[in-house]
Amino acid sequence: MITLIEQYSKDYAFSDVHLKEGMPAMLRINGEMIAPDEDIVSSRDIEEFISQILTDEQRVDLEKSRDIDLSFEIGDYRFRANFFYTSKGLSIVLRKIETEIPSMADLKLPYVMREMSEKPNGLVLVTGPTGSGKSTTLASIIDEINNTKSGHILTIEDPIEYIHHSKKCSISQREIGKDAVSFGSALRASLREDPDVILVGELRDLETIQLALTAAETGHLVFGTLHTSGAPNTINRIIDVFPSEQQGQIRAQLSQSLQMVVTQQLFKRNDGQGRVAAFEIMVCNHAVRNLIRESKIFQISSIMQTARGEGMVTMNQAIEELVTSGQVNQNDVEFGD
Repeated sequence: MITLIEQYSKDYAFSDVHLKEGMPAMLRINGEMIAPDEDIVSSRDIEEFISQILTDEQRVDLEKSRDIDLSFEIGDYRFRANFFYTSKGLSIVLRKIETEIPSMADLKLPYVMREMSEKPNGLVLVTGPTGSGKSTTLASIIDEINNTKSGHILTIEDPIEYIHHSKKCSISQREIGKDAVSFGSALRASLREDPDVILVGELRDLETIQLALTAAETGHLVFGTLHTSGAPNTINRIIDVFPSEQQGQIRAQLSQSLQMVVTQQLFKRNDGQGRVAAFEIMVCNHAVRNLIRESKIFQISSIMQTARGEGMVTMNQAIEELVTSGQVNQNDVEFGD
């Protein structure tokens, strides 16, 4: 199975491999699922793959929790994997991670995002559905900071995806379950580790969000991800995590520390050469900060529609630009309300 996956990696430009007992291996290419051959994955194939990849401790964790996340290398290729039980047995999904970190220019990230990476402190959120490229965007931003500024960058991930090497910055990467117990414990410890920039792989719970806000308020530039769509939904999601009696305080903290919310979606390119991202950008200007503080978050979209000069763009505007420029076909996109 390892040899087969390595061969797939050489022959196909896929993002994910799906392995399920009783079915052929499936590859996700440009968002579509295809079976490159008709060979059926057997229970023995799955078991052999597990024995070659998982440590004894990871195998125990899998049996206990019924799913496990990890990252590893096969030959020249790096993968993030999820092993999980289903009603029909054990399944595996591998996401291929490029070994070369793409630059912000390669990803065509809006210039305002480069400006945001130069901020000394605050909270920057990158949001979107699973598989929309959030980790790649953040890796590119971290690499830009690493190439242009001096300082200490600390990443907290589950698992580590892109491997960063210290350049102008000293970089420390911590993996949950291996180097730290939880996002919360790692973030709590980070404030004693003299970081300038902190990347939190996922803002999963109240404790992690609260600690990220505190770090952003106390002189650190904090990047994090959420599985949300759009700036208003993202802000509401953060606030709603907290009990009602704390929400006023959280709105006040967000209004001061939040710098930017980026939402991204991937669409098939017209030329068939992979996918291209549309970026919605909300920059926290004075008007946005007031709306957050006053619990008028539903009005933020109106500001975004008219603040292009400040780098803001709605998702509909971003998609329209891709259609107008001929990068994507209008039939392949869906505009929001």
